[in-house]
Amino acid sequence: MGIAKPLPSYLSQRYHGWHATTYSENQAWYRRLADEGQRPRAMVISCCDSRVHVTAIFGAEQGEFFIHRNIANLVPPYEPDGNQHGTSAAVEYAVTALKVSNIIVMGHSLCGGVKGCYDMCSGHAPELEETSSFVGRWMDLLRPGYEKLPEGDEAARVAELELEAVRTSINNLMTFPYVAEAVENNSLSLHGVHHDIKEGVLTVLDGESGRFFPV
Repeated sequence: MGIAKPLPSYLSQRYHGWHATTYSENQAWYRRLADEGQRPRAMVISCCDSRVHVTAIFGAEQGEFFIHRNIANLVPPYEPDGNQHGTSAAVEYAVTALKVSNIIVMGHSLCGGVKGCYDMCSGHAPELEETSSFVGRWMDLLRPGYEKLPEGDEAARVAELELEAVRTSINNLMTFPYVAEAVENNSLSLHGVHHDIKEGVLTVLDGESGRFFPV
């Protein structure tokens, strides 16, 4: 275990600052979370992108969101094939154990994963076609979305593919039997949103039209 190193000093300093202020001022709340366990109101599936600050966007407190992040906020279809599926495991736990009442899939602008998928599918990222590319094989989930893109300039097509990533994840969530059952008995709602990093605009997926509208 000699590989692991101490935290960078700036992170250690920030931790001590947090512990001396935020934690100290809210000890009772943190201890309640520890003693009573988590009861999140929603699961959020978002991208790993460091610019997507889910809790800040919604003003969420500790214990309010069960958050899972991956490349391009994708949910794979339900495939109990014995392989390891971190996203599927998170969905299962959120729905069957935590009994969340909402699952929010959050896409965002300028998504590197989505752009990588676009480049791969258009023949401009051969390295992602390699069987050894974890990113490429993960982005295979979005290949059908690429095939549905309308004609237009590249920027518009990539932006549309970001929205398609959200639609794909919502559709794939419904292949999980416990998700479909919870949706059908109205104990769970699915939501798709897209966050524009530059403008701060949040749009939400309309289930009937498949289009996104400002919140």
